[in-house]
Amino acid sequence: MHITQESDYAVRIVYCLARSGVRMDARTISGEMHVTLRFTLKILGKLAQNNIVNSYKGNRGGYELARPANEISLLDVIVAVEGPYRLSRCIGENEGEESCGCAMGDTGCCAFQHVFGRISASINQQLKEVDFAQLLKNK
Repeated sequence: MHITQESDYAVRIVYCLARSGVRMDARTISGEMHVTLRFTLKILGKLAQNNIVNSYKGNRGGYELARPANEISLLDVIVAVEGPYRLSRCIGENEGEESCGCAMGDTGCCAFQHVFGRISASINQQLKEVDFAQLLKNK
């Protein structure tokens, strides 16, 4: 199982901005991260909508982190581009919540929902505990 390519690129784009510490234009970010400009702009748009990066227009425009690197977690970035992480579709939108609607047509909560809910909550907690300042220290 893998995170999506969009999440992978989003994490790398935020890392690039955290590492540089300065405002960067989308073309430079795209080149450094080896992501197409079009996809970079799409991801940056989602990151800006979710207050992870700030977007500036004009001659000195570009993108920079909206908050310090130690206040942006891997979970923040993945949720910004993909929505909440859930191991299975049968897990509710909120952390630890079960939808109790079976994809197989059954009623009530099943053993899979309970297990997948616990695993999803654990992964979300681990992603939340890793911020970009920590990642910069480990380079």
